[in-house]
Amino acid sequence: MTKFVAANAPSVSSESHASLLCPLCLVYYFTLLLMSSHQAIALYGLIGYPLGHSFSKAFFTEKFEREHINAEYLNFELPDIGDLMEVLSEYPQLRGFNVTIPYKQQVMAYLADIDPVAEAIGAVNVVKIAQTPSGPQLSGFNSDVVGFTESLSPMLNPEATRGLVLGNGGAAKAVVYGLRSLGIEPTIVSRTPAEGQLGYDQLTPEVMRSHTVIVNTTPLGMSPNVDGCPPIPYSLLTRDHVCFDLVYNPLETKFMRLSAEQGATVKNGLEMLHLQALKAWEIWDK
Repeated sequence: MTKFVAANAPSVSSESHASLLCPLCLVYYFTLLLMSSHQAIALYGLIGYPLGHSFSKAFFTEKFEREHINAEYLNFELPDIGDLMEVLSEYPQLRGFNVTIPYKQQVMAYLADIDPVAEAIGAVNVVKIAQTPSGPQLSGFNSDVVGFTESLSPMLNPEATRGLVLGNGGAAKAVVYGLRSLGIEPTIVSRTPAEGQLGYDQLTPEVMRSHTVIVNTTPLGMSPNVDGCPPIPYSLLTRDHVCFDLVYNPLETKFMRLSAEQGATVKNGLEMLHLQALKAWEIWDK
């Protein structure tokens, strides 16, 4: 019969102490197993401010549970982008995070490497973390452009060659890049237009007629401020127009409703969000 031998102790038979050692061995074994499992949990997350409107945590939590992925997704509501370093220090198991407003441009200063597409866009919404002897190394990507183009392209017709991008923030940068990749020349519309951009009061009948793709990248109309909408001349829209709203809560924004009333084809940003999230996971999981 097998004997258990402890260091610096006399050997004892398994028969005489089986009732004691076997339970202890099992407890020890399962303790190690639980510790190993806990340590193996990968962390992902989202940085931005505020985060009350975000769907990412629910999306990835459901995905991890459904696909039995040993990971957790956390929201990091950062009043200042400088707080990112504290997050990285406190959560060394963090493998990647999404970036939302207002940090899609500010986060680039913290990156060791930036994907060429994200660099061309000038905004990052996905960061992958590699742990190195010298500390975490951050690489930036943009999955917004993938989600946007894949969601918009089925709606387009060959005659669509010009578009209006409402707003000029980080999300607008990905939309501008995406439209150009689809063969549509974009013009930014802003309350404070820079050179080469248009103000809302410059949206003449001719401009509206020649720009048949209109994308709202502003938060106007987002819950709880559902009565807001970009101040474009909705009466000039026709059935030839495609109006895409990056806002997804509510599912039908005032911008979409007023556009649809003129016969325009409309779509919200929910599918885009799902597509960009899947692309983010593809980047992290490589």
